[in-house]
Parts: sequence; C-alpha cells; structure tokens
Amino acid sequence: MLDKRNRKQVWMYPIAGALLAMLAAQGCRKEAPIPEPEPSGPEPYALAIPSHFPLPEATADNPLTVRGVELGRKLFYEGLLSANGNVSCATCHRQELAFSDGVAIATHGVSGRPLERHAPVLFNLAWASNGLFWDGGSKNLESQAFGPLTHADEMGMDLGLLETSLRESANYPKLFGDAFSDGITAANVAKALAQFQRTLVSGNSRYDRYTLDGAGSSALNETELHGISLVRQKCGGCHSGELFMDNSFHNNGIDDDFSDDSHEWIHRGRYRITFDPMDLGAFKTPSLRNVMVSAPYMHDGRFATIEGVLDHYASGIKDSEVTDRLLYQRDGKPGIPMSGDEKEAIIAFLHTLTDEAFLGDRDFANPNNTKK
Repeated sequence: MLDKRNRKQVWMYPIAGALLAMLAAQGCRKEAPIPEPEPSGPEPYALAIPSHFPLPEATADNPLTVRGVELGRKLFYEGLLSANGNVSCATCHRQELAFSDGVAIATHGVSGRPLERHAPVLFNLAWASNGLFWDGGSKNLESQAFGPLTHADEMGMDLGLLETSLRESANYPKLFGDAFSDGITAANVAKALAQFQRTLVSGNSRYDRYTLDGAGSSALNETELHGISLVRQKCGGCHSGELFMDNSFHNNGIDDDFSDDSHEWIHRGRYRITFDPMDLGAFKTPSLRNVMVSAPYMHDGRFATIEGVLDHYASGIKDSEVTDRLLYQRDGKPGIPMSGDEKEAIIAFLHTLTDEAFLGDRDFANPNNTKK
C-alpha cells in the first residue's frame, strides 16, 4: 500500500543558543523572560507524491502551506462563494465521483440554466502544466477559479461582494489572516482554492499497488494485464505515462462541423484560444484514472458509458482535416480497431485505475459542519 498522506503539522524553530536559565540566588532583581522566537514563515505543506509519478512543476508564486490548504478546503465547500449562498465548488465536483458531477451538462448553478460543457474531474492537478478548462483557456488553477466564481450560470458572484461577505463572517477573517499576510482578497480566495486542489493526488489504485508491489494481493488477473497492453497500444498516444494523460489537446473525431454561433465559440475547442485552424474541435485529454466512476464522457458528456466511448474510437471517428492523425490506421482509414474481447479487457483494466482511497479520503471531504 502507498503511504497515507502526512498532514501532521510540525514547526521547526531555530536553536537560540545557550539560554540563561538560572536566576541569581541573592538579590531581588528579576531577569526578563527570553521570548520564544517566531516562526520564519507559513508552515509548508508537504505534498505526498507517489514514487512512480513524475515531479510536478513548482508554484513559486503560490506555494503550498498548511493554513492555505486548510482554508482552500473550507472554501471549496463554501456556499458563500456564490450569489445565492447555496452553490459551492463541490456542487459540481463530488468527491465520490472523482470530483465530477455525474451528469452530462449541469443545471445546478445559480441560474438553473444548462451549462455549455461537462464538469471535468479534479485530481492530479499539480501536474496540469498546459492550461485548465477543456480548451486550456486558463493558465493555471489561480486564474481558473475566477471563471466559475463569476460566471452568471455557475456561481454568479461579484468579487467585491464576495470579499465583503467573507470579512463579515465569523471565522474567515482569522483563517485568511493565518494563511495570507494580506488577509481577505479575491486573489487569495483563488490562491487558497488552488492550493487545496493541488493536494488532490490520486495514485493509490489497484494498478498502482500492482506497479509498486508486483505480485500479491494487488496482482492483476490475465484479462486486466491484457487490458494494460491494449491501452498502451491503442490509447497511449494521448493517455500516456503514469498520469494516463498527455497535458495536450486533440480533435478526437466526435464532430466534423465546427460552425458555432455561440458568443464565445465554446464548441470550437482549443481554436477559441489559439486561433490555429488545426485546433478546431480539439479538447484537453482527460486522465483515464478513476474513469469508471466519472461518467458521462467527453467535453459535452455525450457518451453515457465507457462502452460508448470505445465504440466511438473503434468505428465512430469522423474524418476531417483536423481529426488527430493518431486516430488513423496505416491505410489511412479512421478508427482504432478493437474486438469485443479487446474492449472487455480494456474495461477490466480501467476498473483497476479506480482509487477507492482517494474517493473516500477524509482529508478531502467537507470540513464545514456549521454555518459561518
């Protein structure tokens, strides 16, 4: 088993040198007590990185701290971040569903209107080094937070009002003061949320235990082992490495018409960010980890089952100039051939990527038991 994350708070104080501990036996003069030295800065949070994972990029402008992560966790579940006081980040990102929401297109924002894209999973975001959102429209987690916070159909919050509400709450002024030198600001809300989300590390599935320990109680059966080989062969062009993603964007052939009259070109994919015609219909590669608990699939949730996803790649690829060449056979025909038995083996393996420890980790659960 992988080691449990260590959340224990430990302060390291510098040695003060020799202390004058004795008072003169004679006379009545008292010596002033020696003050205990103050900590040099916020206590760093040690991110538990699975040993077979690559190292994530450092975030020097928003380093993880114990207080920052604790604050971010509370804010993630906090309804005060929305205009009606009832919608939190967790409304669309449920832990038991790998922090997705289980529906194709959500309607549980403040307006009740359908959103335009499927809520993505949230885990292993410390390795999200090439943009967030399905089209990579935000550079990092800090900037990403302002999208749902201010979107009229999601949380619909005025940032000035958000700061006022937090300042008027019973507990948040102290919590922000403990985490950030400048206290409550909208920027620090985003920083705290980003810190918490970077701690959402999922790397303790049965596959991981097999990878680290080999044969034993976590050993994979013959069908699952065959599934690993098939995934690497047929899916590894995009779902690569131990993260089972490539931090990139691909047009996976689900559409061949990219006309889009919406005010933000939301369905044109990566193109709306880069204006590169070859990015039309390209969306970010999601991880295969926890894929069996995070249906439905694709940027618009159009496939209700993993079987539907595999059928698409086997025989449903739409041929266009911008369809990713990884999805073509050597003879130029679109699609990734898969037999029924191969699909069953792939699905068997995908089940081994479900991280039950992550889905039930109390360190990521809602800490808010009372209203502020």
